[in-house]
Amino acid sequence: MNNISQYPIFVIQHTSGEFLGLMEDHLEGRGIRFNYFRPFTAGGGIPATMEFSAGLILLGGGPWGTTGGRAVPTLTEELVLARQAIELGKPVVGIGLGAQILAIAAGGGSAPSDLTFEAGEATRARDDALGGFLPERFPLVTFMRDRPLLPPDAQVLATDMRGDTALFRTRGNSFGFTGHPGAKAGMAEDLIMEFDELPDSFGETLDRFRGIQKPLEDSLVYIMTGLIQATGWMQAVTGARADG
Repeated sequence: MNNISQYPIFVIQHTSGEFLGLMEDHLEGRGIRFNYFRPFTAGGGIPATMEFSAGLILLGGGPWGTTGGRAVPTLTEELVLARQAIELGKPVVGIGLGAQILAIAAGGGSAPSDLTFEAGEATRARDDALGGFLPERFPLVTFMRDRPLLPPDAQVLATDMRGDTALFRTRGNSFGFTGHPGAKAGMAEDLIMEFDELPDSFGETLDRFRGIQKPLEDSLVYIMTGLIQATGWMQAVTGARADG
């Protein structure tokens, strides 16, 4: 693997409304650099190579999915990029739509599902999930169309309220979250303004989201600690500082 300490994480953003959110502070606080790519904007695009990156974060896409007539327009290009990251041994973190792309790139797939917006709770499936840092229970906010079908090597690290996968690990250092662990309530509102599609019971779910915002922020402290260690991003930064 290339010396990732000198490179930023590539972050693919699919909508103007959804970004890293609260995750940004945790990366910046550890000196981990990241660059956004916004292919939906004029002049925006997908990186041509993962060679000069520390890894890849694929964000959610609101009403965009990976199957049928509402597949995200850049799906083919993003699959190429995610597969290249996996081949180079660089971590991929997928959120919502991004988790579906990761699952497909790692040898799994995706299945059609209606657009859903839910605010509930996830349950840890393994005590050693994210190096033992993943909370036993944590808030789960999903805004997603379609769902990931896990690769053969995947480990389920957490499940949602129905017992479906909420967090999985694949290829050793890559992770898929069906919900956004650093979501802000304003993101959901912005997604509704950006698109003309309203999920069922949007108002009630948004109220529940606001009610769990503080617990979500608290759980993110542990999730990001474990995720950054499991991806190797913290070790790379520490090593770079030692070399300097």
